[in-house]
Amino acid sequence: MKLASKKSGRDGALLVVSKDTKSAVDASYIAATMQAALDDWDMVTPKLEELYNRLNNGKVEGSFALNFSDLDAPLPRCYQYLDGACYLSHIQRNRAARGDSLPADILDSPLIYQGISHGYMAWNDPIKLPDENHGIDFEAEIAAITGDVPIGVPSSEATTHIKLFVLLNDISLRSLIPAELKRSFGFLTGKPSSSLGPIAVTPDELGDLWDEKLVSGKMNCWVRGEKFGSLESGEGTPFDYGDAIAHVAITRTFEPGTIIALGTVSNEDETLGCGCIGEQRALEIINEGSPKTDLLKFGDSVKIDHQDYDGNSIFGVIDQKVEPLG
Repeated sequence: MKLASKKSGRDGALLVVSKDTKSAVDASYIAATMQAALDDWDMVTPKLEELYNRLNNGKVEGSFALNFSDLDAPLPRCYQYLDGACYLSHIQRNRAARGDSLPADILDSPLIYQGISHGYMAWNDPIKLPDENHGIDFEAEIAAITGDVPIGVPSSEATTHIKLFVLLNDISLRSLIPAELKRSFGFLTGKPSSSLGPIAVTPDELGDLWDEKLVSGKMNCWVRGEKFGSLESGEGTPFDYGDAIAHVAITRTFEPGTIIALGTVSNEDETLGCGCIGEQRALEIINEGSPKTDLLKFGDSVKIDHQDYDGNSIFGVIDQKVEPLG
């Protein structure tokens, strides 16, 4: 099943989207918003799936051609946002660029932080920030959206609580992060609001791309109109979504509408490119002695599209331009 949120108020209005993403139908009479659907998932899912099947068969009155420009982030705000750094080559390269090696306990548990859970931008919203010298960067990721997750859930059971997947651009401010990590409790001002792809999909919709642990496929990235990376999202991390959920759930439950991701997609093969500029700059420091690729400036663009192996977009694209506030 594919769902989206039409721009309406703070939380959007729930839409059911056809498999080919060409048409949609209002579903707010079943659940007013995506969050409302997640809150009562077991009750509303059969009704949403029945509507989805009828839409795909062309048997729904009131369906309309989908205009992606009308779509908000699937969850404009959520109850909890958790993001990781689980792809090992991403961690290794960034640490090597500053002269550090991987810590001995890197495989003991996933690295995860808690970020801003509100203000998610739509797929085409401009990234508006006060200063281009803050070191603006994108990070290409796939995020899971969970239902209720009990405290102490084991990793072997944790992914059964995933209700949806979305594309994520976890925006980072590279000039602010180093000093912040040295003197604070972790990421804060260095991690502004992120953006989500327009379409949320249920795990079954992914077919063979979802193995109950990771989402496979090609994470394609463009920076300033040039191809920047074409990465395999289903490899390169020793930790899966179940591991990440279980790690956080050691001491807390999850509310429905929790967003959790594994971090920037990264592969050991350098020829595949990178899922963020920071990692590319780290590679340039390692291989050439200094960074060559500029971080994002006002007027620059970034595009992210996760595709299956036939080139079909799974979540719709994130296509944003960086602009100054005002």
